[in-house]
Amino acid sequence: MKVSRILAAAAALCLLAGLLTGCGGDKKENVLKFYNYGDYINSELLKQFEKETGIRVLQDTFDTNEEMYVPVASGQVQYDLIVAGDYTIEKMIANNLLQPLNYDNIPNTKYLDADYMEKLAAADPGNKYAIPYTWGTVGIMYNSSMIPEGSVTSWKDLWNPEYKQYGIVMQNSVRDTFMVAEKILDIDINTTDEADLQKVLDLLMEQKPLVQSWKVDEIRDELIEKNAGIGMIYSGEYLYCTEHNEDLVFVIPEEGTNVWFDCFVIPANAQNVSAAEKFIDFMMRPESGVLTFEELCYPIPNTESIKMLDEEYLNDENIFPPQSVLDKSSVYHYLGEEADELLNKYWKQYRGN
Repeated sequence: MKVSRILAAAAALCLLAGLLTGCGGDKKENVLKFYNYGDYINSELLKQFEKETGIRVLQDTFDTNEEMYVPVASGQVQYDLIVAGDYTIEKMIANNLLQPLNYDNIPNTKYLDADYMEKLAAADPGNKYAIPYTWGTVGIMYNSSMIPEGSVTSWKDLWNPEYKQYGIVMQNSVRDTFMVAEKILDIDINTTDEADLQKVLDLLMEQKPLVQSWKVDEIRDELIEKNAGIGMIYSGEYLYCTEHNEDLVFVIPEEGTNVWFDCFVIPANAQNVSAAEKFIDFMMRPESGVLTFEELCYPIPNTESIKMLDEEYLNDENIFPPQSVLDKSSVYHYLGEEADELLNKYWKQYRGN
């Protein structure tokens, strides 16, 4: 985390804004401290927001929800706006790390799809704390010049010893990697049963000698550059990867997968709530949703944005999975502190640290 540099930069920018405007008491209005996944926003939208509002966006990035949670929970750093995943939002609510949203200040939320808001309510009852940004699934991508197209249909294929020679890449994420084994074993992806988790660990340990590496965002580069032949990947990487390497094929395994939601949330200790609300409202514009889709290739739960997308995208089941796939898929939930410790214990055993 480049926290010291971020805070120093924020202070410097606020000071400069005060000198230019003479409004020393309103310095914080000119800065939005934003914590986001890496490469997870259209940079042109940031520029447009800054130009329209005069609010400078200072963005820091993370790889996983677990990595994001630690500095936020510590209270030692302050952000005005965070992008967080569904189960982590549940955890943040439970630990009083978020503040309720004032929908009156975010009028463009009228464009949000009611069905997705209802699904999100499983993590955020009453939709009090989170505004959905994107959603998607997790699947397998493989290189058809190495592995014949159509031969990968199951999560079990990541255990195929023949594929070791091409390079198998797994997610460096406890929930995602455990989900794969849980789907193979037909175990609830939100299980906290130690006997179940031991079975998951045993299955993953069988696969471990076959795995080339564990990564997150870098998986797409490994596959595009043919440094790996097969791996787990988020559905939003599908279009980007296939545009850069036509041999790559994406599949949602027959056992089903995780359906996830990433959302905007405002931390309880945010210093510039007004800027956060303005940013969320800006991102909820239909045009912003389209630009977000074009950049990230994840579905946007915005009814007007969807109407503006090309039919080829809307008909692509890798992007918008059919109900038959969604029926076999599940959303992660926060499992509690004891379960978190238990999962981390098994994860450390698996990764050997």
